[in-house]
Amino acid sequence: MMPSPVPQRLSVVIPNWNGAHHLPVCLDALRTQTHPDVEVIVADNASTDGSRALLADRYPEVRLVALPTNRGFTGACNAGMEAATGEFVALLNNDTEVDPGWAEAVVAAFGRHSEAGLIASKMLLFNDRTRFHTTGDLYLVNGRLANRGVWEEDTGQYDREQAVFSACGGSAAYRRSMLDEIGLLDDDFFFSCEDMDLGWRAQLAGYQCIYTPEAVVFHHLAATGGGVTASFYDGRNAIWLLIKNYPAALWRKYWRAILAAQAGLAWEALRAWRGAAARARLRGMLAAALGVPKMLRKRRTIQAARRVSIDYLESILTPVPARDAKQSTKNQ
Repeated sequence: MMPSPVPQRLSVVIPNWNGAHHLPVCLDALRTQTHPDVEVIVADNASTDGSRALLADRYPEVRLVALPTNRGFTGACNAGMEAATGEFVALLNNDTEVDPGWAEAVVAAFGRHSEAGLIASKMLLFNDRTRFHTTGDLYLVNGRLANRGVWEEDTGQYDREQAVFSACGGSAAYRRSMLDEIGLLDDDFFFSCEDMDLGWRAQLAGYQCIYTPEAVVFHHLAATGGGVTASFYDGRNAIWLLIKNYPAALWRKYWRAILAAQAGLAWEALRAWRGAAARARLRGMLAAALGVPKMLRKRRTIQAARRVSIDYLESILTPVPARDAKQSTKNQ
C-alpha cells in the first residue's frame, strides 16, 4: 500500500539496472530543481556495477529501493511508486538530464489542469538538444504507437500546452489519486508499452494527459534499452495493448487497419529475418498469443470501468497517415 501523499511533493522514481555510469548526470540535475519538495527514489534491479555504493557514497539524500532480483522496468517502477510519498509521482529514466525547472513545471501543470491524471514532458535528444524525442505519445487507430515530433528540429512548433494521448514512461508524471484508482504499471508487460497501457487505462477512466513544454528533459535515446530485448517486448506488448484496452466498437470499425498494421510489421520482420532483432519481434508476436486469456480477463475489468464515450476516445486517437509513417513510430 502506498503511504499517505504529501501535498505538492513530486516523487521522482528512477528505475536502475547497472546504470552507474548514467546516474550522476541524472541525479545531479535533480539536485538543482527549483521546486522546493522533490523526493528522489532509485529502484535498483539488483545491479552489480556499484550503483548502490555510488548512491550511498555520493547521494545520501536519495532513497534506495533495493530489489533482490531484476524485476524489469515495470517491477522497478512499481516498487518505487509504492514507496513514494508525493501527491505527484514521476518516472524518470536513469539516462536523462532534466532542466532545473522541470519539477516545478510538472507540478504547476497539474495545478492548472484538474482533469489531468498524467503530464508529458518536452523530451529532447541528449546529444542533439535541438531535436525531439517526444512531445507526448500518440496512439493510432490501427494500433500503432508514435512519439509526437520525434526527430524533428525544435523550432517552436510544440511550445503550446495541450492534451495528448499519453506520456512517455521515460519522464511521465502521474497524479497519485489517479494511480490509486486505476493501478500502477502492468507488471506482465515487464518492458515496453507499459506507459501506453497506463495511458489507455487513464483515458478510459476519464483522465486526460497534458503535454507541457516548460517541463524539459534530455534523453539518451535507447541508451538503456533497445536491441533484441526491446524488439521481443515491442512485438508482444503492442498486441496485448489492443487485446486489453482497445474498445470493441473501435475494433469493429478499424479491425482491417489493425490487422493490416500487424501483418505489415510481421512482413518487415520476415524480410529482415537474418537480423536478431527481427526474429525477436516475430517471437514476441507469437508469444502474445499465450497471454490472450490473461489479457481478456483484464479487459473485462478495464472496459467495465470506462467512463468516457467511444466518440471521445476515437477523437483522441490519431488517424493513420497517408504516407509511410515508419519514421514516427514508437517502439515498433
